[in-house]
Amino acid sequence: MIKVLYLLNHAGKAGTERYVQTLIEKLNNDKIKAYFAYNEYGLLVERLEALGVETYRIEMRNPFDIKAVINLAKLCKKLGVDLIHTQFLRENYIAMLSRIINPKVKVMYTNHFILENSLPIRITNRIITPLESNIIAVCNRGRDMMISNGINPKKIKVIFNGVDVKYWAEPVESTVREEFKIDDDVFVMLCASRFAHDKGHKFLINALYELKKMTNRKFKCILSNDGPLLEECKKKVSDMGLDDVVIFAGFRKDIKNLIYGCDLYINSSEHEALSFLIIEVLACGVPLIATDMGGNRDIINDETNCGILVQYNDHKGLAEAIIKIMEDGELRSALSQNALKTVNEKFNLDKVAQETYNLYEDSLNK
Repeated sequence: MIKVLYLLNHAGKAGTERYVQTLIEKLNNDKIKAYFAYNEYGLLVERLEALGVETYRIEMRNPFDIKAVINLAKLCKKLGVDLIHTQFLRENYIAMLSRIINPKVKVMYTNHFILENSLPIRITNRIITPLESNIIAVCNRGRDMMISNGINPKKIKVIFNGVDVKYWAEPVESTVREEFKIDDDVFVMLCASRFAHDKGHKFLINALYELKKMTNRKFKCILSNDGPLLEECKKKVSDMGLDDVVIFAGFRKDIKNLIYGCDLYINSSEHEALSFLIIEVLACGVPLIATDMGGNRDIINDETNCGILVQYNDHKGLAEAIIKIMEDGELRSALSQNALKTVNEKFNLDKVAQETYNLYEDSLNK
């Protein structure tokens, strides 16, 4: 059994944390023995400890924190770790530098972002990534960006994110309409992204303003989550006279209940790698509109036909796409059926976990 230490700077509640948790849930005590180390405490620590996973804190101040390098090497020796699986640049560099002290431990990295690195980082990538065994890109655009950032393409394998299809495809009797007093004839949309700059909430709010002018159909849009831009977005909704159509639901743990309570999900992100939430929505059979950013095209395309892509910040274009789905029941039905088919074939957690485990084995043999 392979001993894997998952290393993450911030153990919060976003997509990367979900990635780590789902892998551990699928592989731990079967094919691997999982451990978890972090710097900043968050919800993921609680969730993994509830699963019986041993967790450890290592302070990681920057990618070249020598004290963190030493402490990580000591922890790996103590636990007999075979492989460190990292998620972001800071902890990835620390893990690779720890191999200088403890060369028996292999390092594998999953890149969750599509961001251009600075010139110094691109140069450092060329120098330091030979210490890496394998690298996972969660989408094709992520792979292309890593190559341009100085990563050896021979080390990169694209493995899409995946979800537990059986869990998400099993319907729940949603209480959303009852909770928010929404009539049966109202078209309900949902966006559950964190209120952060890259998630495009202002773009979505502007599109809802356009939508209100373009249709007489009654609709509501539920915005669920928290984040630094929440209050700013609330003010914008009020200033634009959208209080009657926008519902702020706060951070929720019953995301499946919210998804099954909506007619359409909207992803308005400016930057996106491969969103777990999008895949979960599709696994519930809910139609989707997403921005043509990052890995969204790996999910929604002419082959899958499971949603509609729109250009980021095209307010009118997003409003028109909403109307298209809102007014066409046959289209909604087709998108729903194709969504389930797409997730089963391309984004199934069993497939993802097995491909990732195969890379663990391959890393140990290098």
